[in-house]
Amino acid sequence: MKKYLLSFALVCMSLVSYAQSNYEKIMTEKISKLETGKTPEDFQTLANDFQRIADKEKGKWQPNYYTAFSYIQKGRVLMREGKMQTLDEAADQAQKYVDAAESTEKNNSEIHLLQKMIYSLKMMVNPMERYMTFGAKAEEALKKAEQLDPANPRVVLIKAEDTYFTPEQYGGSKSKGMELFKSALEKYKTFKPKTSLDPNWGQSEAEYFISQSGK
Repeated sequence: MKKYLLSFALVCMSLVSYAQSNYEKIMTEKISKLETGKTPEDFQTLANDFQRIADKEKGKWQPNYYTAFSYIQKGRVLMREGKMQTLDEAADQAQKYVDAAESTEKNNSEIHLLQKMIYSLKMMVNPMERYMTFGAKAEEALKKAEQLDPANPRVVLIKAEDTYFTPEQYGGSKSKGMELFKSALEKYKTFKPKTSLDPNWGQSEAEYFISQSGK
């Protein structure tokens, strides 16, 4: 009897190990596609893929995080295309999955940074009308992300973006933004994500902006 119980236990352990290995393989494959996505359709497809993983992998925060991030990236592409009236929908979709991620993983700098990005998207629908509400909320979320992990390079990256694209009369500056991109890149050189599936995006963006300096 003990022999059969041991065999059963070994089989169960093997199945759990295989499932975890398969989960990590699929997640790694999808995460890599976030770096190459270009269109709203690309990011919608990734959001759908991560959502399906999240539905199966209850209790793991990363699939919900990347679902939200995919919707945010979709929104950022739409913003560059000038489709401001579509940003609320993308932001609202992202919010659902940020909430789901935070329900599993409390006090995570990366999740609060996504919250900042969501508020920024909603503000950009109408900056003049929404700055006092969503602009303030975005700043608060960014401060929280930095408090939770001062070494997080993505916090500095988002600060750099905000500074670079904000006109000087409103406190922005391309030169100040460039200095922040350089600071972010320095942080990327020493930053180590806790696991292979934790967020590690943004370095190529900092490198791109730095490469444009002086052009």
